[in-house]
Amino acid sequence: MRHIISLLMENEAGALSRVAGLFSARGYNIESLAVAPTEDPTLSRMTIVTSGSDAVIEQINKQLNKLIDVAAVMDLSEGEHLERELMLVKVKAVGKEREELKRMTDIFRGRIIDVSDNTYTIELTGTVHKLDSFLQGIDHDLILETVRTGASGIGRGERILKL
Repeated sequence: MRHIISLLMENEAGALSRVAGLFSARGYNIESLAVAPTEDPTLSRMTIVTSGSDAVIEQINKQLNKLIDVAAVMDLSEGEHLERELMLVKVKAVGKEREELKRMTDIFRGRIIDVSDNTYTIELTGTVHKLDSFLQGIDHDLILETVRTGASGIGRGERILKL
């Protein structure tokens, strides 16, 4: 099962490497990883998307909590949460495809952020399923390049990851 694990860690050189090393040493896969400083410049928030059985996820959480750089860990998938991912897609846009790509972008509430004679660069945000659906909805031969950030997530309501 897919899990989104969010953690607060010290904003120091090598902290990311130690978290990634934990996953690789135990043979766990990281599907996506996003990390950036928080409102407290001494802390970074890392969002890791991984898959595994309940026992594997429990083991990952225990191992993360043991790392000295990690201050707090929360499995967002265990409760209500919001999740978003950013995707930039560069597509061939010539002739009749231009109008169709504009229409699809509007349907998915995306934005065309760059236009050239032969291409559009489209920005989309949403869940993994929404972004995947957009890619499936357009002609695969039109896609020149795709960049995705990976999931970022936050608990809903009073569910907060804080020290």
